[in-house]
Amino acid sequence: MSLLEVNIQQAGYKANIETIRNIHFSIMKSELVGMIGSNGAGKSSTIKAFLGELPFLNGEVKREKGSNYSYIPERPIFYPELTLWEHFEFITAVEELGESSLSYAKEILKKFRLIDRIHEFPATFSKGMQQKGMIALALFTKPDLLIIDEPFMGLDPGSTKLLLNMLEEEREKGTGILMCTHILDTAQRICDSFIIIENGTMKASGSLGEVLEACGAEDGSLYSCISIEDEVNE
Repeated sequence: MSLLEVNIQQAGYKANIETIRNIHFSIMKSELVGMIGSNGAGKSSTIKAFLGELPFLNGEVKREKGSNYSYIPERPIFYPELTLWEHFEFITAVEELGESSLSYAKEILKKFRLIDRIHEFPATFSKGMQQKGMIALALFTKPDLLIIDEPFMGLDPGSTKLLLNMLEEEREKGTGILMCTHILDTAQRICDSFIIIENGTMKASGSLGEVLEACGAEDGSLYSCISIEDEVNE
């Protein structure tokens, strides 16, 4: 069974006023799916819809029973009164992970070179450090499904390489990953399949070859699948 099955006929920010429509896809274990589209195409609205954050939804969303997910938003969000380490302690308590799980948190923080900053407030971090903190928190719960919106924003080349390695490690564990990104060269290289969103609807989905054919991208590039005229409010 799929980790996630999304069948959206219509969804939006106000009742019966659609922002997105006719979006259907699934994510399997160990699959990395790239959600591609220009600014305003409806990518973030699609994520909000299947996470239950849009007031109006006509459709159905199914997750594998017993599975858990982590979501990394485009803009890092932290509790201002908590240090980075206190975020991990808070998640440990809420999710009832047990104190031993904090040793795993330290492993992740060491990889992202944040271990020396754990008792500081994330608000004092650079954008790149905040992004790494969010990624570390998302991976900490060992999710079955990982949803990432623009994960490479603010990351230096070394951190980008580390993130790519960690994504591959997650796939090897069986984690399904949905990644929204504007870094199309990277997406084209690492993703198993793609969802192309345009004007609030799904323009194409499937393997690289399938979406390129559907978009008429004769040059073999995902860039040819992207419209510059989207005006959907995300």
